[in-house]
Amino acid sequence: MNIPIIDLHCHSNVSDGLLSPAELIAHAAENNVQAIALTDHDDIAGLKEAEIEAERLNIIFINGVEISVTWNKRTLHIVGLNFDKEDKQLFKGLKKIRDGRQDRAQLMANGLGMAGIQGAMNGAKSYAKNSTIGRIHFAQFLVAQGYAKNIGAVFKKFLTPGKPGYVDHEWISLEESIKLINDAGGDAIIAHPGRYDMGGKLYPKLFQEFKDLGGAGVEVMSGSQDPSQTNYFLKLANNFDFLSSCGS
Repeated sequence: MNIPIIDLHCHSNVSDGLLSPAELIAHAAENNVQAIALTDHDDIAGLKEAEIEAERLNIIFINGVEISVTWNKRTLHIVGLNFDKEDKQLFKGLKKIRDGRQDRAQLMANGLGMAGIQGAMNGAKSYAKNSTIGRIHFAQFLVAQGYAKNIGAVFKKFLTPGKPGYVDHEWISLEESIKLINDAGGDAIIAHPGRYDMGGKLYPKLFQEFKDLGGAGVEVMSGSQDPSQTNYFLKLANNFDFLSSCGS
């Protein structure tokens, strides 16, 4: 029995990935992926390019996006799948979030400047190219300048709470994110829940609120969380009658 290889959460260089949308699809094809969703952070600009390449390579393509959300004073990510990419309200909502990312980027650069690191904004822009500037682009710049050995180290030293390059930011609400996705005909999925480290009480609270607001599923398998957590989130998903998703 051949188990299909499906990836419903991956990024291109439209946000914080390394490959262009077409290159990402080609890479997936080389690894025998049969169905894929491109889910860039708060941006759907790469969907058309990815869709064209997927059709050429005979891979099932699903429209996707990963939306930044503030819930209970925490940053969460909600993946939207299988929506109408031409939906005007979705387009406007995502642009509003990206504008907020740009404002945050300037504040991050200011904080790094106060710590004696000059040129951070232009440095991050050089890595972001045409995409919205995110923490990963500052991290790449800082590693290249020798402020840390690798991306993980630079996050710990500069880009986490209490560090000079960290900026607390209020994203859109959980309700708003689900509405944007649902109104565009898609399904809302909680991304990599294991990354949020909420404990036994907050996870059920999040899942219940997510369900009440119209959420559809949970990433029970993710390259961004420990494989040992899979059974825990699978059980929770079943308890709340959620769809189960997976992504690299």
